[in-house]
Amino acid sequence: MLELICKELTNESWKDFEKLFGERGACGGCWCMNWRTTKKNFDNGKGEGNRQTIKSWVELNRTIGIIGYISDEPVAWCSVAPREDFIRLENSRVLKPIDDRPVWSVSCLFINKNYRKQGISVSMLQQAVQFAKKNGAEIVEGYPTVPYNNNIPDAFAWTGIPSAYERAGFEEAARRSQSRPIMRCYITKE
Repeated sequence: MLELICKELTNESWKDFEKLFGERGACGGCWCMNWRTTKKNFDNGKGEGNRQTIKSWVELNRTIGIIGYISDEPVAWCSVAPREDFIRLENSRVLKPIDDRPVWSVSCLFINKNYRKQGISVSMLQQAVQFAKKNGAEIVEGYPTVPYNNNIPDAFAWTGIPSAYERAGFEEAARRSQSRPIMRCYITKE
């Protein structure tokens, strides 16, 4: 397996984030804003608007997520932050909170196409848990998509798949939809 090193998205790593996401902002101008704003604001900001919004949050030192590197090359992204930072999760019928415990959420996994299907998602999830733990989290949640017939187009795998979460130490905590479990990793204090 390739050695993956992760760094928090900050002003210093912003250019690597831009390089990884490319001109299109990863997927259709998202810039990892899909869960962070209302649908209307997301749609109105697709492309440059979403890029500017996420950049302004980085400049304000908001916790956004981590970038994965192999040999100093940015190859992966994991959005991980306190759940309350994700407006659309809070308003989701399927992904609404399952209890009143504070959690951190993994809302996006983006892997450079040249590095997919190599276990990078599992490593990113493990490092996301460590990042959240370092920031005081006790629970990390994820919302993977269940592949239909063991296949899912890359464009629909941006939240990850359950098997990657399981290999990273997550367990299913709730399921309100056949295709979208809520998975949790409970962090033990040392």
